[in-house]
Amino acid sequence: MFKHRPILLAVLVPIVALGIVAGSLGRAAADAPGVTPTEILLGGTHPYSGPASAYGVIGKGIAAYFAYVNDRGGVNGRKITYKDMDDGYNPAQTVQLVKGMVEQDHVFAFFNTLGTPPNLAIRQYLNDQKIPQLFISTGATTWGADYAKYPWTLGFNLDYQAEAIIFGKDIVAHQPNAKIAILYQNDDFGQDYVTGLQKGLGAKASQIVKMASYEVTDPDVRSQMATLQGSGADTVVIAATPKFAVGAMVALSQLSWKGTTYLSNVSASQTMMHAATAAGGGEATTDGIISDAYTLDPTNVSLANTPGMKLYRDILAKYGPGLDPNNGFVLYGMAAAYTMVDALQKAGKDLTRDKLMDAALHLNEKNPFLWPGVELTTSPADHFTIREEQLERYDKGLWVPVGSVIDARK
Repeated sequence: MFKHRPILLAVLVPIVALGIVAGSLGRAAADAPGVTPTEILLGGTHPYSGPASAYGVIGKGIAAYFAYVNDRGGVNGRKITYKDMDDGYNPAQTVQLVKGMVEQDHVFAFFNTLGTPPNLAIRQYLNDQKIPQLFISTGATTWGADYAKYPWTLGFNLDYQAEAIIFGKDIVAHQPNAKIAILYQNDDFGQDYVTGLQKGLGAKASQIVKMASYEVTDPDVRSQMATLQGSGADTVVIAATPKFAVGAMVALSQLSWKGTTYLSNVSASQTMMHAATAAGGGEATTDGIISDAYTLDPTNVSLANTPGMKLYRDILAKYGPGLDPNNGFVLYGMAAAYTMVDALQKAGKDLTRDKLMDAALHLNEKNPFLWPGVELTTSPADHFTIREEQLERYDKGLWVPVGSVIDARK
């Protein structure tokens, strides 16, 4: 249904009202493809179909926020047009779509393309073209570690290794004798969690008794979960995208495997937890699972009156009809879109790709959609935008904060 279907947000305003003369139009066309006196054309891909289609609503959350901004005059007098395509979480398809948007549509920059494999597939091409690849929807360590080689790429998510390090430290603090099993996706995304967990466990890393991987083309992970249970582990870390994370949680219930479960943030939305609870036969399937948050949790009643949550629900009511307001992926999309607009604003009216990258690498913002106490900062020497998180435990259908915000750098 969503195959190759773009989300377009285009509202033009009179050139006279912006005080733009013909000469500046020529400069924008020469120095910044995709930029006119009235428009900024951004490109992106999300999986509206395929094994990671649960993430498709991220693009809709982004579209809602951009519509909200456009109705308030846009960014420095320009409206944002967001061409968001369905790549099905298939890197080959991502490459094809991105090249089309560069060579045919002449987009100004790419924003929030989702997934580690899809972004790795286009990183070299975009950097060769000196096209910003900004605030991408993945926390792979390479976005920060390899910034010198790929200066036009900047992530958005919490670093996966940092997240797993915190999981490891939590295990050491509360279950020093744990026997640990790991389910992970067989790519850079999954390997980052394995590496981070080992770092976080430190001298306790030898207590990892079994690891099992899966491919995104696998039908399910039931056999992997049975193998992990057979190891005698009493603690399991699920480093998986939504479809497989839900399957893993259901398998825990079906196997009557009791113990402590840690779940990667990328699959901890309320929508996924409800799906696992229903498929597993009740609350016992998901109760007690530990994850983490760095964006606001739409289901957390203690956050209901925060300015960010009020803004989120107001925007959804007008610009996101039909979207589930309790789906954290929708809110995540707005959080990323806020940062993109912030960078565009700071880049100024005489917009170029160089100026956008400079602005994106000098951010120090209090994004209203991030968890209270979590800040977003960047610098030319630090391409990780978010380094803080809040541990949570799932209890009777709700995520409950555990402790206080943790800085992964400490």
